[in-house]
Amino acid sequence: MTPLVQAEQAVLGAVFLDPGQLDHLSPWLRPDHFSRPAHRALYTAMLKLRADGHPATTMDAGEPVPLAWLTDTVQEAGNRTRGLTTSYPHALVAVCPSPAHAPVYGRMVLEGAIHRSVAQHAVRLHQAARADGIRGGVEETIHHARILADVLTDFAHRWGTDPRPLTPPASSEPSAHHPQPVDKEVLADEEFLLGCLSVRPDQLLDVVGWLHPGDFADAGHQHIYRSLGALHHRGEPIDQLTVLWETQRRGALADGTLDAERVLRICDPLAFSGAAEHFGERIVQASLIRVATTAARQVRALADTDFLAPGRLIGYALHALGPLDDVRLRWRTASEGEAELLHTASPPGAPPSAARIDAARSRSHPQLTAATPATTGLPPLAPSFPTATTAGAPREESHRPRSPRTGPAVPHRPGVRPSARRHQRPDDTKRPS
Repeated sequence: MTPLVQAEQAVLGAVFLDPGQLDHLSPWLRPDHFSRPAHRALYTAMLKLRADGHPATTMDAGEPVPLAWLTDTVQEAGNRTRGLTTSYPHALVAVCPSPAHAPVYGRMVLEGAIHRSVAQHAVRLHQAARADGIRGGVEETIHHARILADVLTDFAHRWGTDPRPLTPPASSEPSAHHPQPVDKEVLADEEFLLGCLSVRPDQLLDVVGWLHPGDFADAGHQHIYRSLGALHHRGEPIDQLTVLWETQRRGALADGTLDAERVLRICDPLAFSGAAEHFGERIVQASLIRVATTAARQVRALADTDFLAPGRLIGYALHALGPLDDVRLRWRTASEGEAELLHTASPPGAPPSAARIDAARSRSHPQLTAATPATTGLPPLAPSFPTATTAGAPREESHRPRSPRTGPAVPHRPGVRPSARRHQRPDDTKRPS
C-alpha cells in the first residue's frame, strides 16, 4: 500500500471520527482528488450529508458521534460505487492516527492529486500534439495546452501559492529526451521559404514580426535565416554568394552545420519562387507542434518526480509551458493577423489597443508612392528589423537596401532586378555607327 492510499484512508477515517473536520477540508479538498473510486464515493457522500444538514455534522465538539453517521455515509456512497460494506469504514477509522490531523492528511491527498492530474493532462497534450501533427492542425494542441495551464492555476490557488513560472535549477530541469523526428515536408517548406526570401528579400518584412529562427527545425536553416536578416539589416545585396559568405562569418560552415553546396542550392534564384508568408505560417505551425510535444514531455517528467513539492512542480510546469505560449501567440498573429484583432476590437470611437498596433506594425510594410526621395527631399522609409542578437528573430531595416557603392536606394522598376539596375548608366545613349 502506497503512502498516498494510506493518507486517503486516514483523512476519511478522521472525518468518520470527527465530522466537524469537513469544515476545514471542504473549501479546498474535492472528491476527484482521491485516487480510488471507493474513497471518492465516501467523501462525496460525506459532503452531501453535510449539505443536507445531517445531525452528526452539527454536533458540538466532544459529543459522541452517532452510528448513523457511518451507516448513512456508506448507504449514500453505495449509490455511486459498488462493493462498499459497513466493515470498510471501521477499517478506515482504525488506520487514522489522529482525527485532529485531518487537514494535514488532506494536504497529502491534494499533493498526490496534483502530481497525478498534471501527469494525465501532460499525456493528453502530448497525444493531441501528435494527432495534430498527423492531420495538419493545431486546434486540439492549443485546447489541451490551455486546459493544462488552467489546471496548474487552479492547483496553485488550492495549494496556497501564486501561479507563476519558476526556472528550475540545471540539476533538476528535465531534458527533452531524444530529438524529435522532423517530417520531410516540414524541411522542404523551410528550404522553399529560404529560397523565396533570398530571391525576394523584401518579403522578410511580411514574416519577421512572427517568424523566429528557432521556428526552423533544421539548425542549418536557422543559420541561413539569421544570415538573410543580417544582410538585409546592413543594407547589403542578397544573393547566393553573399548569403554563403555571411554563414561562413557566423561559423556555420566551420562547425559542420552547413556546407557551401547546400547554401548555394537553397539560395538558387532559379529554384524557388513563391509567397513567403504562406510557407512561414506552415513553419510556425510545425514549430508549435514540436514545442508542445517537448513541453508535454517535460511536464510529465516533473509530475512523475514524487519528491518534488507541489509549489515547485506547478512553477516548473508553467515555466515549461512558456515557450509554447509564445509560439501560440505568434502563430495566431500569422494565421489570423489583423482580421482576428478586428473581431476583438475596442468599441467604436475608442483608441486602438497596443496589441492591434503591434500586430499592424509587424505585418505591414512601406508602400512605394509616385514621389521618390529625390523629388520630395525625404529619406527613404527604414522600418526596424531585429537582428539575431535580439529576441530570436532577424532584424529588418529597409524595404529598399542601400548599396555601399551606389549610394541612395534606386527606385523599384518592375521587371528589372537590382543587379541589372546597378549596371545601367543613367545617361545611356546610342553611339553613332
